[in-house]
Amino acid sequence: MASIITENFKFFALFFKSRDVMIFNGLIALGTVGSQELFSVVAFHCPCSPGRNYMYGLAAIGVPALVLFLIGIMLNNHTWNMVAECRKRAIKNCSAPAMFLLLGSIVGRAAVAPVTWSVISLLRGEAYVCARSEFVSLPPYAALSASVGPEDMARIPCKDTPTSILPYKDEVVRRLQYESQFIGWILIAVVASTIFLMMCLRHCCSPLSYHQEAYWGQYRSSEKELFSRTADVHAKVLAASNVKQFFGFVALSKEEKEMVTEYPVEEAQPSPQWQEITGVYLYRENKGFPLYSRLHKWAKKLVGNGLDDGSKEMALLAV
Repeated sequence: MASIITENFKFFALFFKSRDVMIFNGLIALGTVGSQELFSVVAFHCPCSPGRNYMYGLAAIGVPALVLFLIGIMLNNHTWNMVAECRKRAIKNCSAPAMFLLLGSIVGRAAVAPVTWSVISLLRGEAYVCARSEFVSLPPYAALSASVGPEDMARIPCKDTPTSILPYKDEVVRRLQYESQFIGWILIAVVASTIFLMMCLRHCCSPLSYHQEAYWGQYRSSEKELFSRTADVHAKVLAASNVKQFFGFVALSKEEKEMVTEYPVEEAQPSPQWQEITGVYLYRENKGFPLYSRLHKWAKKLVGNGLDDGSKEMALLAV
C-alpha cells in the first residue's frame, strides 16, 4: 500500500510540475475571483448620479484590471530579463519575431488576472448596470417614459429609486444585466479561442519533438530550482567568510557550520559571468546540440549567439 501511495504521489507531482504554468494561471484566476467578490461586497457603491455612474462603473471594471495587469508584468521574470537584455546587449542577439513573441508571452501571462476580473465583473453585472443606467430608457409601454430623465434613471441601481419608476426597475436592471453577461460570455469565447489558436500555432511551428520540449521544460525548472538553492548557500557561506574576517569569528548554528565546511567559498563570481547568464534567452542549437539556457551556453564556453550555419532559434517556445 505504501509503495502504491508513493508511486501515485510521484505521478501527481510530475503531472503538476509539467503543467506549472497552467496551474499557476488557474490559481491567479481563482485569487482574482475572490478579490472581485470581496471588492463587490466591501468597496462597490454606485454613486447614483448622472455622469458619475458612468465613470465609476468603468473605473470599477478597468482600474483594478489595469493594476492587476501591471502587477503581472512586474512579477514576471521575463520582464526584467528583457530589461537586462535591452540595457546590456540592446537585444542584438534576438530577432524581431522572437522579441515580439516573447513580449506576447509576458503580456499574455500578465493578462490572466485582469481578464478574469473583467469577466467576473461583467457576469455579475453590478458595475455595468451602474455605468449604463443613466443612458437607458423605460419600456415604451410605461406611462411616464417620456418624462423620466437621466437623473431618475441614474438611481435605478440604488435603494432610493424614485417611486414613479420603481415598478419598472427589475425589468431595466434585467435588461442591463443581460447586456453585461452577454459581453462577458463573448469575452470568454474570444479569450478561449485565442489561447487555443496560440497553442496550436506553438506546437505546429515547433521543430522540437513533444518529448524534447517536455524535457526542456523540466530542465528549465530544475536549473531554476538548483540555481536558487545553490545561490542561497553560496551567498550565506561568502557572507560568513566576510563577517569572520571583520569580527574575527562568526556566530553559526550547527547546520550552518557544517554547510560552511562542506561548501568552501573563496570569492564571488565576477560581473562578466553574471552578465553572460542574465537576459532574454530563446532555445538555440549549436552543431545539432541543444542549448537550453544562458547558463547552459556559458557552460559550453560559447560566445555571442552560439550559433552556426545549421543552427535555429526557437522563438515560439520562449516561455
